[in-house]
Amino acid sequence: MPIDFYQVPGSAPCRAVALASAALGVDLNFKICNLMEGDHMKPEFLKINPQHTIPTIDDNGFHLWESRAIMTYLADQYGKNDSLYPKDPKKRAIVNQRLYFDALTLYKAFGDYYYPIVFSKAPKDETKYKAIGEALGFLEKFLEGQNYVAGNNMTLADLSVVATLSTLEAMDYDCSKFKNICRWYARIKSEAPKYEEYNAAGVKAFKVLVNEMMKK
Repeated sequence: MPIDFYQVPGSAPCRAVALASAALGVDLNFKICNLMEGDHMKPEFLKINPQHTIPTIDDNGFHLWESRAIMTYLADQYGKNDSLYPKDPKKRAIVNQRLYFDALTLYKAFGDYYYPIVFSKAPKDETKYKAIGEALGFLEKFLEGQNYVAGNNMTLADLSVVATLSTLEAMDYDCSKFKNICRWYARIKSEAPKYEEYNAAGVKAFKVLVNEMMKK
């Protein structure tokens, strides 16, 4: 039975969960949650997630939100092996660290700079812009001599980070000087199951939204 997945296609965290589901072979029942129309504030959604955030899943009555928590749950609950989310404590710790890095450093830097500009017409903040470059510098270092973000094969960390990086690309951020990142990015785009359907299409939807918001 597919898991109900409340999401917005343009959202990087939602795309990360979708990519994880594809890699794990988990069926999702995609449910669009239209934030502009207040779907996330309706009583039926608040019963599932009182924080009214997306992505959110309903797995036969088990409700969970926060993208990286959902990704690790899906891997633990439905993974046919532990390649995407290792059971070895040290290997898993590295994957977790990279997931937290994505949430609290890379994606945060992206959101801190771009979201006020797009949604609130705020002026550009050079300090916040520099924070993106610093975060990417860390990622570049992680990938030194490595094909993947955490370990010797693709993990949930790669799927989470690639959703963020592709969203940065949609904002025309130039990552070309980060050679390790560019090499890794090309690899994940070719290796992640359903990448075009679950991530690239969502990036295009995000770009359309941004262009519409910037015109207002």
